[in-house]
Amino acid sequence: MQLPVYLINLDGSDGRLRSAKGQLDDAGIPFERVAAFDGRALRVDEFPGYDPAGTMAYMGRPLRGGEIGCYLSHLDCARRLLDSGADHGLVFEDDMQLKPGFVEGLRVVLDWLDRHRGEWDLVNLGSPQHKIYTPVLGFEVAGRHRELTRAHYFPMTATGLIWSRAGAETFVRSHDRITRGVDNHFRHWLTRNDRGLAVWPPLVTTTGAESDIEDGKGKRSAEGRHPLYGLIKQRRQIVNKLIAWRHKQALARRRKAAGDAAAPRS
Repeated sequence: MQLPVYLINLDGSDGRLRSAKGQLDDAGIPFERVAAFDGRALRVDEFPGYDPAGTMAYMGRPLRGGEIGCYLSHLDCARRLLDSGADHGLVFEDDMQLKPGFVEGLRVVLDWLDRHRGEWDLVNLGSPQHKIYTPVLGFEVAGRHRELTRAHYFPMTATGLIWSRAGAETFVRSHDRITRGVDNHFRHWLTRNDRGLAVWPPLVTTTGAESDIEDGKGKRSAEGRHPLYGLIKQRRQIVNKLIAWRHKQALARRRKAAGDAAAPRS
């Protein structure tokens, strides 16, 4: 498999590393371990790139040190991909769980991506939910039908991702201040440019283990939330969904127009 593969793993998370390494070794996928940025013990005001006011306006709550560390870890992987000179690369988080048929499915997806260069930035292989999308390719692996889709409403989570070089360049170049967690950042960005793809049902899921890098504190507390947190969150979701629906409808119109143009004339 001729592409760089990065595994984000926090120092000391040896059990996760063993699990991920065993799966990747069994699949015949060589990888580079990327030490996760450990922000758990740091106060958010110790991160020079963190924008607390911008975060409060967008998220309605402050980020935790672990969330910022997760963002910086994914940024590190994007930079490594650019340094490698490769056209695209694969990033896993260490709580990954490869589904049966992963390698076969990945090859199908990579073949489509190679034939459609310039049409995508990021592919989510591990979406736990999938909403507002348009199928672009159907395929069968391990006795199950899956679809590669144009993910107009880009799925949350970053367990398994395929970066294009153009997508990694945009992520790195546009990074300035951190105002949202990395999964929210990907949704905000890719919902607006409509260059995100996803596989559904997912080719990789999580083991279900509680995150180490995001502090391992389980459900977030309400401490520090904006008084209008619920409305801010609802507004963010509604705006993203409206943008996604517009992209979906625009694509449907383009497909219809292309079909009408290709139809034989009587």
